[in-house]
Amino acid sequence: MPLIDIHDVYKIYNPGENEVRALDGVTLSIDHGEFVAIIGHSGSGKSTLMNMLGLLDECTSGRYYLDGHNVSHLSDDELSEIRNKQIGFIFQGFNLISSLTAQANVELPLIYRGMKREERSRLATEALSRVGLEKRAGHRPAQLSGGQQQRAAIARAVAARPPIILADEPTGNLDSKSGEDVMRILHELHEEGRTVILITHDNEIADEAQRVIRIHDGRIVEDIKRG
Repeated sequence: MPLIDIHDVYKIYNPGENEVRALDGVTLSIDHGEFVAIIGHSGSGKSTLMNMLGLLDECTSGRYYLDGHNVSHLSDDELSEIRNKQIGFIFQGFNLISSLTAQANVELPLIYRGMKREERSRLATEALSRVGLEKRAGHRPAQLSGGQQQRAAIARAVAARPPIILADEPTGNLDSKSGEDVMRILHELHEEGRTVILITHDNEIADEAQRVIRIHDGRIVEDIKRG
């Protein structure tokens, strides 16, 4: 059974004469443990597809099965609970809370999961250590470089050990060295058994994945598996 299975998914804005089909009949399945890159230009529909896969947005029509469960029309609370347990998000803009330390930012999703203070502190410390930020745990985002902020964001995404990592242009705001560090961490997570889904417009970044799905005008136009 695929981990992710979507059938004939549409996302239509302004239905009618001036409608925009951000997703235009997308069917896609992703297996447990795959490393997949979804690539497309700005406006191609890749960010809309990411929002669908990450349960951040609902489709206009179609079906979405996540780990065998139909999640197409669940309530916001139900979707939030699944996101919190199943998916770790890494965003291009880091999305760290400026008033919190790196440690507190990483602990935040663990608080939502109802973890006790000792456990969330331990998991956050482990996550910061694995991305090389254990000595920066008490620093706020403004005191960190862009690469360090993205590594803190990765630590936040992986601290609860979710099975799916969804990374939206994770190297987009970084210099080449920091970008290489981020990709190395994503490869390590994949080797540990995580399913990694990478959204990018960069062919070189996409080429690091085992499978490359190209999207154009809301449709999948290419799906290539390597090795």
